[in-house]
Amino acid sequence: MASDTMATRATTPAARRRPLSARLRSPRTGLTALAVVLSLISVFPVLWMVTSSFKTRATVTDGKLIPRDFTFDNFVYVFTEVPFARYLWNSFFISAVITVAALFFHSMAAYALARLRFPGREKLFAAIFATLLVTAPVVLIPLFLVARELGLLDSYAGLIIPAIFNAFGIFLLRQFYLGLPKELEEAAIVDGCGHWRVYWNIVLPMSRPILSALAIFFFLANWNAFVWPLVATNDQDLTVVQLGIASFQTQYGSNWNHILAAATVAALPILLLFFVFQRQIVESIKTSGLK
Repeated sequence: MASDTMATRATTPAARRRPLSARLRSPRTGLTALAVVLSLISVFPVLWMVTSSFKTRATVTDGKLIPRDFTFDNFVYVFTEVPFARYLWNSFFISAVITVAALFFHSMAAYALARLRFPGREKLFAAIFATLLVTAPVVLIPLFLVARELGLLDSYAGLIIPAIFNAFGIFLLRQFYLGLPKELEEAAIVDGCGHWRVYWNIVLPMSRPILSALAIFFFLANWNAFVWPLVATNDQDLTVVQLGIASFQTQYGSNWNHILAAATVAALPILLLFFVFQRQIVESIKTSGLK
C-alpha cells in the first residue's frame, strides 16, 4: 500500500504536466504574446523620440534608431535660446491647480448626486452626462466670447477656470460612490456627523485610488492642452509647453531635432507621474471602496 502511494505521488506531477506544444497553443500564451507585441508597438515611438533628440539636424531624419552623431546641443538650445523652463512652469502650475480644484469640486458634486436626495437630481445628472456628447470645438467660440466679456483672456484665470469642469470626472466618481457601502455613512450619521464630515472623513479616504487615477488623467489632459491656450493667450509669459514646442516650427520648415528634444523634456514629468501612481491607477479599476 505504501509503495503504491509513493508511486502515485511520484507519477502525478509528470502526468499532469502538459506538453510544450499544448502550452504554446493555450489562450493564455497567445494573449501574452499579443500583449508583448502591443507593448513594443506603444513603446517604440517614445524610444524613437528619445534617441532622435540626441541627433543633429542633418541626421535627425536619417531613419536610424541609434544616433550616428550623438549630441546634447538640442537640449542646450531648448533651455538657452527660448524660455522653455518658463513654459514648463506654466504648464505645471496650470495643470496642478486645475487638477486639485477639479478633484475637490467633482468629488463633492458626485457625492451629492450619489447620496443626497433632492428634487431634480436625476435630471441634473443627465444634463451633466449629456455634456460628454458635446465636443470641444463646438464650445470653443462661445467659451472665448464669455472669457472675453469676463476679462479672463491673457491671464492664468482664463486658462484655469474654463478647464475645471469635466463631466467625465463627476460621472466616474458618482459611479464609484454608488458602490460604497451605505452602512459606514449611516453609522457616522447616527453618531452625529453631518454630510460634510461624512464626506470629508469617510468618503474621501476611501476614494484615494479613484482620485489618484483621475488626478493623473486631469493633469495629463491639461499638460497636453493646446487649442484653448492658443486661443486664450497672446502673452509670451503665459505660453504653455505645447505651444512652446510648436514654436520651433517655422513657416518654411521644422527644426525636428529641437522639437524632439523639447518633446522629450515635456514627456518626462508625465512618465514620472505614471510610474509613481501606477498602483493607484490599477486600484481605481476596482468598483468597491473597501478591500
